[in-house]
Amino acid sequence: MAASSKRKTSTPPHKPVRTSGNPARRPIVEAPPITARDWIGAARLRTLPLAVAPVIIGTGAAQLVDRELHWVIALACLAVAVFLQVGVNFTNDYSDGIRGTDAHRVGPARLTASGRVNPRTVLIIGLVFFALAAVVGLAIVIRTGQWWMLAVGAACIVAAWFYTGGKRPYGYLGLGEVFVFVFFGLVPVLGTTWVQAFYLPVEAWLGAVAAGLFGCAVLLANNLRDIDQDREVGKRTLTVRIGRRPTKVLYTVFVAAPFAIAMLTALLYPIAWLAQLALLAGIPAIIIVWTYRQARELVIALGLTSLTALAYAGAMYWAFVG
Repeated sequence: MAASSKRKTSTPPHKPVRTSGNPARRPIVEAPPITARDWIGAARLRTLPLAVAPVIIGTGAAQLVDRELHWVIALACLAVAVFLQVGVNFTNDYSDGIRGTDAHRVGPARLTASGRVNPRTVLIIGLVFFALAAVVGLAIVIRTGQWWMLAVGAACIVAAWFYTGGKRPYGYLGLGEVFVFVFFGLVPVLGTTWVQAFYLPVEAWLGAVAAGLFGCAVLLANNLRDIDQDREVGKRTLTVRIGRRPTKVLYTVFVAAPFAIAMLTALLYPIAWLAQLALLAGIPAIIIVWTYRQARELVIALGLTSLTALAYAGAMYWAFVG
């Protein structure tokens, strides 16, 4: 009745919004219309450093083999990584939204869960970004002649979709960190190095491990924030399975381990010591994870961890080409 009385006023009502669960089953309330800021928020820009960092490391490793910077291919690799990341974010918004997983989430509101956007629209946008990644990836394959990498690209898109999509998403089974390590660490770093140098030096493998660990750390911070909500909806993330304290320990290891790799790398490339400066963001993130009182504080830790990865990648690139 309250909604009906509002519609009789002279002021045009806001678009009806459903508040929780499956958009087809939620009660309707009033909320502001969708804005450009909401769409930008759905892209989750704070996660983009995780897409950029592996390409930086991989390009630096490639220049150890071939001193020439193949900037066109490097930029194409960057575009693929960013398009895939944004595509994952939108399809995750869609999949979690229609499952009701985001009904009571702590972080920024999601488009699908808020009910202000047709779920199909969110899905289409995610698929468009996947398509853009595929097109640019195909261009890289044509330019380099590495046709076998089409299978790698297809695997990336499939992994991106089934993180939260499909009947049995692996993100709900505690396997998210495994796939993040592979597809946010090994694949982008080694793939970027290979298409520029056609060789994988040890430095590329070490950088790939470091990038993958940072990606896993971000996922742990995210899942630690949502642990209570995930338990309620049956999302069995690794954090839900092992609990808060082991997650904090594992997060700390994942953030710290790349710096041990940097110290090892510095034996041959002294500038790699500068990677330790990224701890200026990493240490506060670790402190927040261990001392937070409200789940929202972990949003800050998530952002700091992403920035740590980006700063680390920049230092490693300088070490390799300096």
